[in-house]
Amino acid sequence: MKNKIYNILKGTFLVSDGAFKNWRLIFFFLALALGMIASSHKADSKVYKIARLNEQVKAYRSTYVETRAQLMELKMESVIRKRLSGLGIKPSSNPPFKIIINSKTN
Repeated sequence: MKNKIYNILKGTFLVSDGAFKNWRLIFFFLALALGMIASSHKADSKVYKIARLNEQVKAYRSTYVETRAQLMELKMESVIRKRLSGLGIKPSSNPPFKIIINSKTN
């Protein structure tokens, strides 16, 4: 048992007669490790991209709410009266009335 551990530590299992099987296994594990590392990096980049896009969504929502508030203010009757008073346009003193048309159809 002690001899096997020394052989592993010295690396004689890599240069002995049946070493080809060991090298194949080592290369297989190396390929798996590289694949896992690449997959991890790709997943991390996607997480960063999602975080960046969420920040953009928050910014767009904020801009939307601000613009909507400005629009609501501009649509108010008092703001429209102030802007049109400079042009000499003012609200009517007589309220509008409804026109009713009676048509005679058979």
